[in-house]
Amino acid sequence: MLLALVPAGGHIVTTTDCYRKTRIFIETVLPKMGIKATVIDPADIEALKSALDENHVTLFFTESPTNPFLRCVDIELVSELCHGKGALVCIDGTFATPLNQKALALGADMVLHSATKFIGGHNDVLAGCISGSQKLISTIRNLHHILGGALNPNAAYLIIRGMKTLHLRVQHQNTTALRMAEILEAHPKVKRVYYPGLPSHPEHHIAKRQMTGFGGVVSFEVDGDLMTTAKFVDALKIPYIAPSFGGCESIVDQPAIMSYWDLSQSERAKYGIMDNLVRFSFGVEDFQDLKADVLQALEKI
Repeated sequence: MLLALVPAGGHIVTTTDCYRKTRIFIETVLPKMGIKATVIDPADIEALKSALDENHVTLFFTESPTNPFLRCVDIELVSELCHGKGALVCIDGTFATPLNQKALALGADMVLHSATKFIGGHNDVLAGCISGSQKLISTIRNLHHILGGALNPNAAYLIIRGMKTLHLRVQHQNTTALRMAEILEAHPKVKRVYYPGLPSHPEHHIAKRQMTGFGGVVSFEVDGDLMTTAKFVDALKIPYIAPSFGGCESIVDQPAIMSYWDLSQSERAKYGIMDNLVRFSFGVEDFQDLKADVLQALEKI
């Protein structure tokens, strides 16, 4: 999408919190083609206005909610601002799922999803999808055919199978995640919880307006250091320890020693990735079982 729609010498606006590999691609690969990027806070509308005024912006690309802090952008407002300056808007809605948020209906030009996550839903397929107008998708599709990476038939079958239960899984995950976020926020051994369904979340007012559910992923900071947090993760019995989310099985990961393992503590901190951060993707297990597992693990630290 980025290569197909942003010309050499073009300009992208993106946000601070995002999937790490997306950031690396924007910061290291695109500059080789003369493509520049302005990085803003997801809620900083004034920074977006400045970037649009000062540069010939081709595309505003962000996740909403973002990874791993679940920040949210006002899709309707940013779409209006970007379209006024001739810029396209693409929203990565992976954390939201197509059920919880309709980015195209809110004004975005394209919505992107990792089908590996909620859409596939069974932690057994790698895929992605992008939706938008025929003109834009045709341009992306043409480049996609040149670069390769076509989905194999079995992977396509697994995604179709997963989509049949998407609404049931997401409803359950929405409910479990919200209830667990409330429990975690009230727990003395948890310093902070990041979940757009909580009133304490900085963009709760935005999420409440543009989402019908808040997703199955909750990030939180344990009251402790790197090893205390690792002890908590290891004490959990139900979730798998892995860097993914959105499947039937619950998954937990500690970003400092998993997806950001190769950065120093100070380098991780620049992105807000503290040693005590945990990202928990709630699956379709029984709520009471998950609750008991998490509370027991917290008691062991």
